[in-house]
Amino acid sequence: MLFQFSVLTGCSSSNGKNEETAKTDSVAASGAAPAKDSAQSPAPVTTAAADTTTNTDPLKADSLRFAGTLPDTILPHRRILAYYGNPHSTRMGILGEYPRKEMLRRLDQEAERWQKADPSKPVQKALHLVAISAQGSPQKDGKYRLRMSDKTIRKVISWGAQHGAIVFLDIQVGLADLKGEMAYLEKYLKLPYVHLGIDPEFSMKTGAKPGTKIGTYDAADVNDAVQFLSRVVKENNLPPKILVVHRFTQRMVTNYQNIKKDPRVAIVIDMDGWGPPSLKIDSYRDYIVKEPVQYTGFKLFYKNDLKKVDHRSKHKVPHLMEPEEVLALDPKPLYIQYQ
Repeated sequence: MLFQFSVLTGCSSSNGKNEETAKTDSVAASGAAPAKDSAQSPAPVTTAAADTTTNTDPLKADSLRFAGTLPDTILPHRRILAYYGNPHSTRMGILGEYPRKEMLRRLDQEAERWQKADPSKPVQKALHLVAISAQGSPQKDGKYRLRMSDKTIRKVISWGAQHGAIVFLDIQVGLADLKGEMAYLEKYLKLPYVHLGIDPEFSMKTGAKPGTKIGTYDAADVNDAVQFLSRVVKENNLPPKILVVHRFTQRMVTNYQNIKKDPRVAIVIDMDGWGPPSLKIDSYRDYIVKEPVQYTGFKLFYKNDLKKVDHRSKHKVPHLMEPEEVLALDPKPLYIQYQ
């Protein structure tokens, strides 16, 4: 679709998926300006790729020991640095764009840059898998979403476990029910290093086909996810879970003030739009900072952020924001995602 300067576009596209020391790591303020909607077509995902990238049986991922030390509580003590995508798609993000070893090498390099930019906050590496992907055509049940196989999900979980990276399983619900899709992922979320992401962009409450309009979640949906994760934590004696909620327009999350926090779940509202830096910063302030929940996130697109020159900056060519630029935001995001 055509890029519009009036609004950031979101996470699935043909090319990838959109103050100093006194500044804090938590949100404040209230009230946001309205946004103009624009939708993206879901990126295709196939499940035919062979699982030949590791010698460890991916079906035994739940028996793997997590490499390194897994803290009892990640947020707000660490900054999460995540690579997003799907191993069966080179178009959905960096996670699937390169072979496993190269992808993890790049993740390590990126983590070093962020650690250097802010030595005060340890970096926690992460893999963010689109485990349930919105589709442009209906499946047999008419729900316009594709669940990744057990083998694919466990494969990515095993990559994370072996590399000291936590794992997020992301839901693009399509026309399905969020509760049912979370239930599908529950067995994986019982692992202490596996967390959850939900994407309002593809929650099609009106019955529209994913990609034709931008979807929405209400506070009630976010609360359902928080309550679900809280129960998983309590029943399995786990450290707190993290819930990432993607957002790049006002209507993607409604009634934010009714979202209920839970000590067993850390909630991150992630600025998910792509575009030149000034537009991304405006979106962060308008839709994340002005409608605070708990923690904030910021997404960077290796390809889509380079489509337009930022005429409000000193840069004469398209520019991907550096860690120092993102850390200049107030509050400083604690969840950083690359696609």
